[in-house]
Amino acid sequence: MFCSSSECKGEDKVIQTTGDVTATEGDAVTLNCMFETSYPSPYLFWYKQDVHGPPKYMTKSFSNTVDKAPEFDNDRFDAAIEDKSVPLKIQKLDVSDSAVYYCALRPTVTGNSKTLYKNLWSN
Repeated sequence: MFCSSSECKGEDKVIQTTGDVTATEGDAVTLNCMFETSYPSPYLFWYKQDVHGPPKYMTKSFSNTVDKAPEFDNDRFDAAIEDKSVPLKIQKLDVSDSAVYYCALRPTVTGNSKTLYKNLWSN
């Protein structure tokens, strides 16, 4: 069954509530992602898409576990499930973090993309 109306009941969905973000190199940001699902143990994903590139898998969150792709397997990135949200927290921003970030719910329901911009001013 396909359901395209916002009136549909019981549908799985993700909502990225953070608008475009502007931050300074070295800062920390949190990109929000709320989700609704009838699945008792949901899997939530974050993807990063650089300009002119395909989306890259970043993290998979489920239960109390966060699995990270090798490129993002460090303390700068975290995406733990908190109730009905899975915020992506990025510490110590770098120029390479400027991208579009997608949140997805298994089996792949994506929300609106949010772009992370950074000012490159030195403080």
